[in-house]
Amino acid sequence: MRQAVILGSSDTKRTIYLEKAAAQEGVSVTLVDWQEWETYHELPDAEELLVKIDPPRWTSCSLEKLNQLADGYMHELEQLSRLARCRAVTFLNEPSVIAGLLDKRACKERLQQAGLPVTETIRLSDCSNDGKLTVEMLLEEMRRLRVHQVFIKPVMGSGAAGVSALRWNARTGQMALYTCAMLNADAGLINTKCLHRFSKAKDILPLLREILGLDCIIERWYPKAVYQGCSYDLRAVVQEGKVDFLLARLSKGGPITNLHLNNHPLEITALGLSEQLLEDIAILCRDCMKVYPGLRSAGIDILLEKGHMRPRIIEMNAQGDLIYQDIYHENVIYSHQARMIKNWLQMEA
Repeated sequence: MRQAVILGSSDTKRTIYLEKAAAQEGVSVTLVDWQEWETYHELPDAEELLVKIDPPRWTSCSLEKLNQLADGYMHELEQLSRLARCRAVTFLNEPSVIAGLLDKRACKERLQQAGLPVTETIRLSDCSNDGKLTVEMLLEEMRRLRVHQVFIKPVMGSGAAGVSALRWNARTGQMALYTCAMLNADAGLINTKCLHRFSKAKDILPLLREILGLDCIIERWYPKAVYQGCSYDLRAVVQEGKVDFLLARLSKGGPITNLHLNNHPLEITALGLSEQLLEDIAILCRDCMKVYPGLRSAGIDILLEKGHMRPRIIEMNAQGDLIYQDIYHENVIYSHQARMIKNWLQMEA
């Protein structure tokens, strides 16, 4: 007997809309709640299982716990991989691949090694501080490279948690920092889920020290393409080698475009991109998926450089399939997943 399973949470939009799509396809999926898994480390008793892993719910706003939470999640993914060695379990996305994409540094390096265009990582030449990155090291490297603006991203994390954009003029000392992070007297470094702009060094430097302590990668801050005065990038959801959904994310108030930060979604057709550019984007997305065998579904963030519109991969997310602009309309993404489940259930053993 074959059985399809969602490892997730009962009241999330991910689960609700996949279950709706599955019902429309006439297939049954069983929910295993993350709390149940973490307690018993058991999946339903069936001869063969297909498991879709959704991310666990993190309720803490503490960025200082980010690495601890990520380590815990990595451990659970490892447990799932071990389970598959002794049972007939197939994953929509392999646990090891989910873990590989969670690590932004490792993912970026792997894409670069495959020869794909990505947003460039800046490696600091001074590693004398036990591998820990300091504000002084960062500013000195920016001065040396004559780079005036960078993105700072925790190696682990999602949803713009801890992501910051720094602009610094080495000659005048003027600074600006865009981030959702903030220092709280009681809770320490927290994720506010609101974008803030700081322009005074006395506010920026203490905050930056705490952010860099999370273990971060540094990337060049590329000027993004602009539409009606707003800079934008793209989120593609790619499944089984096909771009199921492509959406622009517009920001007027800063360089961080995540939609939950009151940024604006826009249908891709409104941008007037050429057919050739759209095809280039689709090819690039397919090439990214090929780098990770065992990855059937991914959200891919793409930057179009201002001026010549060259696409670059910002990052990949093995659990980046939740797009509100899709689920509230045609539910294309989860309908595709429901068909994948149906096809698997109907396969001969």
